[in-house]
Amino acid sequence: MKVRNLIISAVAAFAMAGSALAQPQLLDRVAVLVNDGIILESEIDERVENIKRSALQSGQALPSDTALRTQVIDRLINESLQMQMADRMGMVISDIQLDQTLENMAKDQDLTLEQMKAEVEAGGDNYAQYRENIRREIILGQVQRVQVQRRVQVSPQEIDALVKMIEDQGLQSTEFNMGHILISVSNDTPKAVEEARTRADKVLALLNDDADFAKTAISASSGPKALEGGNWGWMNVNEMPTLFAELVRGRKAGDIIGPVKSGAGFHIIKILDTRGQQIQEVDEVHSRHILLQPSPILSEDMAKQMLDDFLKQVRNGDADFAELAKQYSEDPGSAVKGGDLGWADPGMYVPAFKDTLASLKKGEYSEPFRSTHGWHVVQLMDRRTTDTTAKMNSDRAYQLLFRRKFNEQANAWSQEMRAKAYIEVVETQ
Repeated sequence: MKVRNLIISAVAAFAMAGSALAQPQLLDRVAVLVNDGIILESEIDERVENIKRSALQSGQALPSDTALRTQVIDRLINESLQMQMADRMGMVISDIQLDQTLENMAKDQDLTLEQMKAEVEAGGDNYAQYRENIRREIILGQVQRVQVQRRVQVSPQEIDALVKMIEDQGLQSTEFNMGHILISVSNDTPKAVEEARTRADKVLALLNDDADFAKTAISASSGPKALEGGNWGWMNVNEMPTLFAELVRGRKAGDIIGPVKSGAGFHIIKILDTRGQQIQEVDEVHSRHILLQPSPILSEDMAKQMLDDFLKQVRNGDADFAELAKQYSEDPGSAVKGGDLGWADPGMYVPAFKDTLASLKKGEYSEPFRSTHGWHVVQLMDRRTTDTTAKMNSDRAYQLLFRRKFNEQANAWSQEMRAKAYIEVVETQ
């Protein structure tokens, strides 16, 4: 109670300060005590007004003022507890990190930073306060991720089960334009089977060498659609023969499957086209880099100058990029591999790194540039297009499971923090 009385007295003294002859006016008051922290009445009022303004702009209905105030206080208590934890963890968002975030936010809206600032101020908000609110949101997000993420466990079995469900749903909605060649077996003797297999292998070799499928089917197939060039037309898995349905899972347009043996002979299937199928192809990049992270010892200018010197040495043939990365790079994951980042979807990198790679030609080095991680030079080694549909489904399944469990654990974590905290709503005197 000592802390409570000291805090309330301090705020009241400030609020009542003024001329001795003037009528004292309350400027602000402590509304809630949260451990050793406080939530001011002005904070609650500001949050309520922001919500009302946003709701008015979007046409959203709101509950009564009492219910809205209760919800706001509840949210501010949670945020206060999380900010106190961030302080204990020493979590800090630097001005450089904040500026980078704001620039990315502006870019996502197709605005410059100055244009976004003008829009914020035109909406009646103070940009400096807006900037600090963004810093606060970043800290809240980070402390929640650090504390909750380690509580979430997603097993490979859960992922596999959900992936199969996703694939089955996608398969049901996909239609395939199928081409089919049957190399029949005259009788079931080992010799006849081997002769048929040999003919099927020859047909497959022709198709893999880009032979026309329809012409090949007319000349070689014993199937029911041979005269139509082996074309079975458009079918989904419920309409096609069972053998076909078992073979098309995970396949895409252009794939040739077989030879597959059945009682009738050896089948070769080509997926001529698909519709309704979700396929993801990614333009991947292979790159390597050197990262220097500014510190009290290594200034921003010194880091950039070092990378300028490294580039000059590499371009003059006086140094090897990989050896420099091993010796100086502060990216522990890639430094031991000479800075090699391997093949990756550029979308996984921070915007500054991704945009720099996009501007490079194969084999080209970038000039030193700054990202949220520090100063880099990067070399684009190669590009390729990769079918990542299976990975997309696996990632989607993991994210669905993770988000569900994360939300559950975040709620549990919040309740645990509140159960251990000292929280008192200060009644109006």
